[in-house]
Amino acid sequence: MHTKEEIFSTIKDILINDFGCDESKLQPESKLVEDLDLDSIDAVDLVVKLQSKINQKVNPEDFKQIRTLQDVVNAVEKIVNNNH
Repeated sequence: MHTKEEIFSTIKDILINDFGCDESKLQPESKLVEDLDLDSIDAVDLVVKLQSKINQKVNPEDFKQIRTLQDVVNAVEKIVNNNH
């Protein structure tokens, strides 16, 4: 999971399977709170699930400014590619 496409696909799978998100709403520009109805607890759960997928610790600070799915993709890409 190193390309933005692979990361986006993994995040979509998590959001669909674990959070019950509607796949049609999962676009890069989708806002986590406004469009996907995720709250702060959901955001923490998403980070935990992503950590297990990438097998790396995620610094919660890296996710403080995240608002859209693309922001999540960019943050995860930065983590996986900086640590390899």
